[in-house]
Amino acid sequence: MEEKTCLSLLVENNFGVLSRISGLFARRGYNIDSLTVGTTVDAKFSRITITVTGDEQVLTQIKKQLNKLIDVITVIELKPHESITRELVFIKVKANNITRSQIVEIANLFRANIVDVARESLILEITGTREKIDAFFNMIEPYGILEFIRSGDTGLQRGENVLSY
Repeated sequence: MEEKTCLSLLVENNFGVLSRISGLFARRGYNIDSLTVGTTVDAKFSRITITVTGDEQVLTQIKKQLNKLIDVITVIELKPHESITRELVFIKVKANNITRSQIVEIANLFRANIVDVARESLILEITGTREKIDAFFNMIEPYGILEFIRSGDTGLQRGENVLSY
């Protein structure tokens, strides 16, 4: 059975690492659902979070192939009960004098922030799980979504577990 899985990679912060990782996925015919990258406490290393969809065999193969790359130090699966994952979304919604207060009310229910106000639109910022984001989209969609950008999942393991250098 195919499922979405969130992988967290600790990699050396070198030129071309992301290209080699994405190339691995392309060569093997695996699709990346989302990908986020950022530096860590130590600037020599970066953290990459990749969300992929596949069955257990595909996910095992992906992890094995990633671990073979020279710049990849550690690959772990961010399991839902053992980690915290979130996604950041900016969404521009049609808003006029009649609908603006309704949209603000929905935003408040979902703890979304209004980050830009224009005469005919609002830009909202929301952070949360995929399920929360999808529920927010369902509520806001009738007002007219003009555009949006989703960062994709990023996350950390709960407790004392850390990716080691």
